Amino acid sequence: MSSVSGKAFDFKLFRRVLSYVRPYRAMFLGSLFLTIFAGAMLMVRIVLIQKMVSEFIGNYDLEGLGKITLLLIGLLIFEALVQFAVTNMANIVGQNVIRDIRVQLFERVVDFRLKFFDKNPIGRLVTRAVSDIETIADIFSQGILTISADLLKLALVIVLMLVWDWRLGLAGLAPIPILLWATVIFKRAIKNAFTAVRSEVATLNSFTQEHITGMKIVQAFNREEREAKTFREINRRHRKAHIRSVWAFSIFLPSVEILSAASLGLILMTSALILTNDGIDIGELAGNITMYIMLISNLYRPIRMLADRFNVLQMGMVGSERVFNVLDTDEFIHNNEESSDTEFDGNIEFKDVHFAYNEPEYILKDVSFEVKKGETIAFVGATGAGKTSIINLLSRFYEFQKGEICIDGRDIRNYSLSEIRENIALVLQDVFLFSDTIHNNITLGNDSISRDDVINAAKHVGAHDFIMNLPGNYDFDVKERGGMLSVGQRQLISFIRAYVYQPNLLILDEATSSIDTETEYLIQQAIETITNDCTSIVIAHRLSTIQKSDRIIVMDHGRIVEKGNHEELLKIDNGYYRRLYDLQFKE
Repeated sequence: MSSVSGKAFDFKLFRRVLSYVRPYRAMFLGSLFLTIFAGAMLMVRIVLIQKMVSEFIGNYDLEGLGKITLLLIGLLIFEALVQFAVTNMANIVGQNVIRDIRVQLFERVVDFRLKFFDKNPIGRLVTRAVSDIETIADIFSQGILTISADLLKLALVIVLMLVWDWRLGLAGLAPIPILLWATVIFKRAIKNAFTAVRSEVATLNSFTQEHITGMKIVQAFNREEREAKTFREINRRHRKAHIRSVWAFSIFLPSVEILSAASLGLILMTSALILTNDGIDIGELAGNITMYIMLISNLYRPIRMLADRFNVLQMGMVGSERVFNVLDTDEFIHNNEESSDTEFDGNIEFKDVHFAYNEPEYILKDVSFEVKKGETIAFVGATGAGKTSIINLLSRFYEFQKGEICIDGRDIRNYSLSEIRENIALVLQDVFLFSDTIHNNITLGNDSISRDDVINAAKHVGAHDFIMNLPGNYDFDVKERGGMLSVGQRQLISFIRAYVYQPNLLILDEATSSIDTETEYLIQQAIETITNDCTSIVIAHRLSTIQKSDRIIVMDHGRIVEKGNHEELLKIDNGYYRRLYDLQFKE
């Protein structure tokens, strides 16, 4: 993923964020109009206060003072109602926008090929989908509209200051060029600081997510102190990045206060000169001074708030750029969208296939074999021989570089991804269960699979009894990653999942490598049940589970070195399979 831009503010990126407002344009424009209207009402209120001081208080007109006081109270209440409407509408727009972006992001990510996840930490992607997107909502709720209101307020204040009394206006605006120069420097500094903050947040999330998930390993190998030390270092960098933004604010905000005090001082000095030279009425002068004090407050307060608003906007822009980097990532397996839904017969053929996760380091080299409909083919070999890579290519999790893979005589790339994966059921060694009920983990939300289908499948696989002994039976919550079940029980759940989907092609990847003997017997029975009417590919270290296979393919360093059934392979003197068999069954 590309890094964020070095621009202080990227208008092209800003326009892209605004494009998501299109469905909610009416509400957004309505809130913008009300924001502008509220700014105009503020100026009216300031002028009314000037008249209150210069005309009614100066002339002791209590009746007029009472009327204008009631009018000011009414204006304040009206402004409060407008502010309520603006805040409510802006937040609704922001939440709708991030909902749309988050859905689009998730739909994009679930279509990425697995190679993308090999290179990008899960915690970093979680940061993009959660906290980075939340900063985009703040662009609307605390950024665009409030900045627009503040800028409008600044323009109205400056115009009113110059029109009402240009001498007092120039005096009050004299320090503004210094303030503008300081703001430009502040913008650049805060942009760099927030880019660093978002980067460190992603690193912190990645480390935390990974190590909490792998806490058993951390504790088993007594690495708590070492990992805590690493975490402290990551947290230190995160704190340092935040302090850089705090440093920028700690310089900028006091500078604004000093310049604000300078403006007030210049206005009071100018007022004294006007009183001395022009002999202006004291009541009118008091009204003007009161008015300009309020105008200076409403000049510098928005500028001071603009720093915070720009903070929010800049955080949102940094977050949005990181989110859009994921949305713009082209990490997809080519999908033949025009292909129609087809049921496989189950004939598979690999022709001179070469595959590398990272070229030119080929994992599979010149692999060729054929599987007929209804056959059970087993793959054996040492770790790293390329067995799992065959499954990854057949399921189109990865793309091969050379050769051809055909299903039912048709190139696998001419099928749509959904066609392939609807016809294939996969049972892995490391079974992943979601934090949900057993029923939902089996059906994966497929409404066409009924409770009776699940129960019948569990009975065929031999898992119904253990499920019925659990609290809640099929509604038992297995918790995160299936932590409430044993390894063997999770494996049986995965077999039920494969069975209810009635696959035309079944793939078992080390499905019995991490279980006890009793559960292995149940799983062997399950394998015989679900492989009865479909083509099956079995990867196994335990040769006892594959002796009845129609054919066994032996792999070594990415190449096929032996083929045949169990009896044929045992007859090969000094053969690879024979050595494996003797090693496992020498007793």
